[in-house]
Amino acid sequence: MNETESVESKKLLRVGIYERLSDEDKDKTNKEDDSESIKNQRHLLMTEIEKRPNFVLVDEYCDEDLSGAGTYRPEFERLIRDCENGKIDVVLCKSQSRFSRDMEIIEKYLHNKFIEWGVRFISLADNADTANKGNKKSRQINGLVNEWFLEDVSNNIRSAFNAKMKQGEFISPFASFGYEVSKEDNNKLVVDPVAAEIVKDIFDLYLTGLGFTGIAKYLNSKNIPCPSLYKYRKGIKLNVISNRPREEIKWTTNAIKTILTNELYLGHLIQGKRTTVSYKNHKIKHKDKSEWIKIENTHEAIIDEETFNKVQVAMKERTKPVKSTGIVHLFSGKVFCLECEHYMRKKNSAKHEYLVCSNNRDGYDDCINKASIRYDLLADLVLEAINKKIKKFYDKEKLNELDSKKKTSRFSGKINSLEKQRADIEKQISKTRNYLKSLYEDKVNGVITTEQFKDLIADYNKNEDMYSNQLNEINNEIAYYQMKEESSKNNEKIFSKYQELKKLNRVIVDEFIDKIYIGKLNEETNSRDIQIKWNFE
Repeated sequence: MNETESVESKKLLRVGIYERLSDEDKDKTNKEDDSESIKNQRHLLMTEIEKRPNFVLVDEYCDEDLSGAGTYRPEFERLIRDCENGKIDVVLCKSQSRFSRDMEIIEKYLHNKFIEWGVRFISLADNADTANKGNKKSRQINGLVNEWFLEDVSNNIRSAFNAKMKQGEFISPFASFGYEVSKEDNNKLVVDPVAAEIVKDIFDLYLTGLGFTGIAKYLNSKNIPCPSLYKYRKGIKLNVISNRPREEIKWTTNAIKTILTNELYLGHLIQGKRTTVSYKNHKIKHKDKSEWIKIENTHEAIIDEETFNKVQVAMKERTKPVKSTGIVHLFSGKVFCLECEHYMRKKNSAKHEYLVCSNNRDGYDDCINKASIRYDLLADLVLEAINKKIKKFYDKEKLNELDSKKKTSRFSGKINSLEKQRADIEKQISKTRNYLKSLYEDKVNGVITTEQFKDLIADYNKNEDMYSNQLNEINNEIAYYQMKEESSKNNEKIFSKYQELKKLNRVIVDEFIDKIYIGKLNEETNSRDIQIKWNFE
């Protein structure tokens, strides 16, 4: 009889058995027949207790379908609390990997905390026993092997998901509002006809001049359920973090903005926007846009490209909506001073609304365009100008003549200029990276010291960040002008919708007008130069 057995025979030991059905075992066709099943683990552990007369079972701890990584496991946490509180003398498992596959957890508890608390750990399949000091190294080797297994599983799962995304397969368990996961193929999206109509309404409402807040208020006033509530009522279980009861969750400005900017509604899948730090650290990291996986035309579109582009352009150009109504005024983001090119801001008086150059605000007197222009008079002038254009170009032959004259878009020059800037910056980035390589070679060859190398690297990183930011800004500008270019192409479609307008609305202003320039008032003639830049000229 060895020393360990003689100690055991002198007192009863309170035993807690821990079982875990691995997350990796979930897809087995018959879990009850699997050697790793809870049933078989329990049988093995109870048989061991029966063999040892001084072992007394005090509690059983069981986690099902949970990974052995260092993530939260309810029963595991309860076991640890009981060990710390002195309720357990021995923790008994089938194998060390059932307790944890995370090396940090193994070291923390088996080789530190359990010793501190006077708890012994035994696993049967791999003969781990903390009472036997001689097998500590084998426990640590087991811990490393188990950790490598976790890492391999994680990498394999990531690779499989990436392959699916690149094939245009939908991999999320829940579809975005407006779609459902197909019952025939859970990697494909199909249109949800009820929610799709709400999505269309949101795009239409934005184009009529309502802002995010205004649309949210409108939908809430009509008791239209927000995305999470809609899914809840359909029996889809979502983890929604809110202080309100689920039935009281409403539409928000963020929900509206998310829908209006989501290319999913064009029929395109964009996935892989986020990832986790590692298989052990589940903190969310947002990926750079260049790393997103975008596959076009994977499912039926809800919004046509023309409407989507108009909304994106409007979002770039608009100023804030009126707080009381949530409505963006007719000429928001459209009217500028002809003299200094600052925007004209809207103001109210007791009798009228009017526009004034923003360069003369807050006590500054920097623009010669001092006099305001009445808002209603400008609206009348613009309406008259649009009707003249309709009358002139309503004829298809004249429209074709206009298109033939306009060989290149007026945005082409701006886009070409930006693309040249982008090419120059990319060339500069390439140069700085070659410079980094030569710096490293100089350090290796002893041309510069380590301290000099660190200083030069710091300068390099600053330049790299600066160029990257400039590149992002230019790419955003190019995308903006490309959308402007697309939205100005369909002249025939625009003019065929209207014969004569009686009243302006935001949709009409956006379709016809790019910018309006207001000149200074000529006090002798009481007139001013007003120039309209049309989308189609």
